[in-house]
Amino acid sequence: MECHDQESQLAQTLSVLVAGAVEGLVSDVAVLDHGSTDASARVADAAGCRFHTGWSIEEVLRATRGEWLFLIEPGARPLMGWIDEVAEHIALNRQSARFSPSRHHRRPLLARLTGAAKPLEQGLILAKSEALAQARTAQRLSDLARGRKPFRLTSEMVPAWAARS
Repeated sequence: MECHDQESQLAQTLSVLVAGAVEGLVSDVAVLDHGSTDASARVADAAGCRFHTGWSIEEVLRATRGEWLFLIEPGARPLMGWIDEVAEHIALNRQSARFSPSRHHRRPLLARLTGAAKPLEQGLILAKSEALAQARTAQRLSDLARGRKPFRLTSEMVPAWAARS
């Protein structure tokens, strides 16, 4: 997860990921910081995350535990049922996956027509090996998501922009 002065959004997302950690699905959380001056570092530390201030994507990916990555924006929150569905998906598939958009948090029609969705708006679950293959040319985590046609999970995600609203 990348952040810049997003203390409250970071806390919202990390609180949901705790349930995944309890179930053994989330083993490691890395927060890639872009010069935050708020308490983002303290929030990450309190949640047991690694907070990187000077980083390269390739180094961070190599240091992560596990064979699958969950890329998510601060403030985004997967909704109920996500843990079981993600666990089943990674057990049975090698294809990357993305959450379904929340039915209760949709962009206004004009915004949907005029702007493309952010690459990580619905998160992305991908094999670590796939991410490492692209890491040398990636400047941001969203670069790892561009151009992919991931499987769409039925579990929904509240997008990060909804947390800011």
